[in-house]
Amino acid sequence: MSRILITGINGQLGFELRRSLAMLGECISLDRQQLDLSRPADIAAVLDQYQPDIIVNPAAYTAVDKAESDTELAHAVNAAAPAAMAGWAAAKNALLLHYSTDYVFDGDKAMPYEEDDATSPQSVYGRSKCQGEQAIRASGANHIILRTSWVVGAHGGNFLKTIMRLARERDSLNVVADQIGAPTPAALIADVTAHIIKQWQTNQDQQLLGTYHLTSSGSTSWHGYTAYLLALAERYGVALQLKPENLHAIPGSAYPTPAKRPGNSRLNCSKIQDAFGLIMPAWQSGVEQVFQQIFNS
Repeated sequence: MSRILITGINGQLGFELRRSLAMLGECISLDRQQLDLSRPADIAAVLDQYQPDIIVNPAAYTAVDKAESDTELAHAVNAAAPAAMAGWAAAKNALLLHYSTDYVFDGDKAMPYEEDDATSPQSVYGRSKCQGEQAIRASGANHIILRTSWVVGAHGGNFLKTIMRLARERDSLNVVADQIGAPTPAALIADVTAHIIKQWQTNQDQQLLGTYHLTSSGSTSWHGYTAYLLALAERYGVALQLKPENLHAIPGSAYPTPAKRPGNSRLNCSKIQDAFGLIMPAWQSGVEQVFQQIFNS
């Protein structure tokens, strides 16, 4: 039986991974107190203590704007910590499954990004995640990197929860309409992770290793996403102050942020679908499931 170590279990993805991986082996679920990724030099000792066969690392510094002024911490958690895990995994012949982001790209491409497109991060967060990827690849460890974007879940903070809070408080709302991506449920990412690990446990096929894109299918803008949430609220009888006619589309330039956001966050998922026999569900179905979890519970 595999020993699987999961980091960052209090995040929205870590929470779902505890559920999805529970039947695949002996799961060791660590929070920030038990494995502090801001102290990369201490990571090997913790891994020595648990001796995992598989390390699953959803933990990350994800405060995109704060990272612009907190460069050292973002680098420690997103670059140096994965490098330390990869070094340990290489020495012990363990598998490292790590998550990355659309922010490794510049967001200027007209089409969805493919795995081998050139990276060109435009923010501290994006650079730190890109450096983490590079360190893992350079380590020689058995690794799988899953790039995803626009993650949403019932557990933890995300765009859906922020918008629903604002829609209850305000009677007018401006939302960016020129940044596009695919809202992707943490539960979907966790379930696909379990599917991948199960295949790895079966045959340890080296051809399964590498970098993959993983998002829901289809795409929308932040404004389109918000409009869909308002429609769901009406369908499920969730009372809001904000009316759909008072939801206004604005360009990203009208809402400046410390970190530059990618205009195009779409990721081409053909590679992962072909390699693992998957069909990605439409973003709307995943968002609706999360919405029901939050508001029908």
